[in-house]
Amino acid sequence: MAAYCVFCEIIARRSPGTIRYEDDEVIVIENILQWAPVMLLAMPKSHMAQQELWKNLGRVGEVAIQMGEKFCPNGYRLITNVGHDAMQSQDHAHVHILGGYYLGHYA
Repeated sequence: MAAYCVFCEIIARRSPGTIRYEDDEVIVIENILQWAPVMLLAMPKSHMAQQELWKNLGRVGEVAIQMGEKFCPNGYRLITNVGHDAMQSQDHAHVHILGGYYLGHYA
């Protein structure tokens, strides 16, 4: 049996999540963490590792930019954590979209 994945559960509508965008390949949800006024997660609907996603960002990258421009018109940051030392907390590939105010040097 596959390990539990909260993002797969949200995509399957078995767990709650606030969806900001969805198409056949990609979903964008609000992050429950609140490091910035706008904190979204863009991810493929199919479960894959961060490294696999970044080898071909494709539609996820395109949608992440669209959501950044829509929700953070004055600028946004796209971030991905890969591995334990980078504090990756979910195995399901995703891109953080942060913005909504001046982020400074690091947020």
